[in-house]
Amino acid sequence: MGAVVREIFSVGLYKRTQGRVARQATFAALAVIVALGAWSMSAYFQDRGREWQYFIPMALVAIGLWASFRIVQIPAFADFLISVEGEMNKVSWPSRGELFRASVVVILVIFFLAGLLFLYDNLLAILMKGIDAVVVRLFG
Repeated sequence: MGAVVREIFSVGLYKRTQGRVARQATFAALAVIVALGAWSMSAYFQDRGREWQYFIPMALVAIGLWASFRIVQIPAFADFLISVEGEMNKVSWPSRGELFRASVVVILVIFFLAGLLFLYDNLLAILMKGIDAVVVRLFG
């Protein structure tokens, strides 16, 4: 935990040219989370006055953006993001046609399985109603 706190308050960049896209995407996701939290806080404090509604959420945004920027510079996390980007560069991405065909297959299989489950559900409901009718006739 001490290393994280020390890294938050430092100003250096760790391996600044490596893992750039992964770090930027991670920072953007963290920034969106911080901004949504500040927006929610602003809506929550709307009846308390200007300083509660605007200034405190803006301070939260400033602190959150700095912390988000520093988090992606923590050496262990930055090394992880660098390796993630390296692995993503090794992926062979499908062409548009392959992607379309695979998506159609997945959608058709989902519809087939949904229809099959619907059929099984109805058959079991009919079976249970029949068993209920027999039990009521015998014991009821």
